[in-house]
Amino acid sequence: MKEKDYFKQRDEENIFKIRELLLELPSFCGQFFIGIQNQTTPLTRLGYARDLKIFFDFLVTNTQEFYGILVKDFSFEQLNQITSTHIEMFLDYLTVYKIDGKTYRNGLKGKGRKLSSVRALLKYFFKKEKIDSNVGSKVDTPKYHESEIIRLEIDEMVKMLNVSENGSSNLTKMQQSFQKHTSVRDFAMISLFLGTGIRISECVGLNVEDVDFDNNAFTVTRKGGSRVILYFNDEVKDALIKWMEYRSNIKELPKEERALFVSLQNKRIGVRAVEKLVKKYAGCVTPLKHITPHKLRSTYGTNLYRETNDIYVVAAVLGHKDVNTTRKHYAAISEDIRREAATKVKLRSE
Repeated sequence: MKEKDYFKQRDEENIFKIRELLLELPSFCGQFFIGIQNQTTPLTRLGYARDLKIFFDFLVTNTQEFYGILVKDFSFEQLNQITSTHIEMFLDYLTVYKIDGKTYRNGLKGKGRKLSSVRALLKYFFKKEKIDSNVGSKVDTPKYHESEIIRLEIDEMVKMLNVSENGSSNLTKMQQSFQKHTSVRDFAMISLFLGTGIRISECVGLNVEDVDFDNNAFTVTRKGGSRVILYFNDEVKDALIKWMEYRSNIKELPKEERALFVSLQNKRIGVRAVEKLVKKYAGCVTPLKHITPHKLRSTYGTNLYRETNDIYVVAAVLGHKDVNTTRKHYAAISEDIRREAATKVKLRSE
C-alpha cells in the first residue's frame, strides 16, 4: 500500500466511526461536524464525537433537568438550557464513571480534553445563533502540572540500539527467535526514531522512494497532510542502507509493496507492532521507564535542544506549530544548561 493510500484509508476508517457515533448523538451534531470538517482532521473529529457521546449520556442520566430524555431526541431548546453548572458537574462525573459495566477514570488532562470538545460544540452553535450564550467559555479549564518528561539517557540510548541490533538474554526465547529475523529492520527503525524524532505515524507511512541517501534526507507526511523533508546523520544512513539491502532480498515480499518497513507478513508494519517492539527493547534496558515511540521522539528533542540550545530549531524539526508546545516539553533542560554555564566562568586561573 502506498503512503498516501495508507493515510487515506486511516482517515476513511475514522470517518465511518464518526458516522456510527452520530447515529447515537443528537441530530444537530451532524451540522456541527460538517461545519468544522475543513478546520479539523477526521481523527480530531472522532475524538470530539466520543467525548460528546459521554457528555450527552451524562446529561440524560445524571441531571434532573434532562433525566430520561433520549440522547437522539435532544433538541436546540434543550441545548440552550445547558448551564455552566451542568458542565462543572460533568467534569466532576468524569473523575470515575461506568459505561456498560466498565469503569473509566479521567485525570485533569482527560477532563480538559473533554471540556474542549463540549466547548467547541457550544461555541459553534452560539456563533450560528442557535443558542443564547456560550456557557462553555464560563467554565475554567482544569489546571494540571505537566508530568516529568520521560526519555532515555545517553547510555540507555546506546544500550537500546545494541539490544535491537544484537539481542539480549533479557528477551524470552520466543522473542529471541523472532529477533533473529527482525534485528536489521528493528535497529534501523530505532535508529530512525532516536536520530530524527520522527512520529510513529510518519514512520509506518514511509515508502522506499521517500528516502534520499544522496542528501541524507527523507520525506514524511505530517499532521494535516503536509509533506516535509527531514534529515538524518550517517549512523542512521548506515542502518537504513543495511535494512534496504535486507529488504530487497526478501523473496516473499510483493513487488508492489512500497512500504519502507514491513512486518514478517511482508506488508506495511502497523502502529501497534512498532509500539510493541519499542516496549520490548526498552524493557530490556530500563524496565522502570515506560518507553514508547513518542518517548524516543522526546529523547531526540531533548538531545537536539542540548546541542543547539535553540527552542525554535527543535520546534521546526519536530513539526510543532506552536513553539510554546516545545518550550513546555523541554524547559527542564534549560536548568541543565544554566548549571553547566555556571562552570564556564572561572574566578581564578588554574
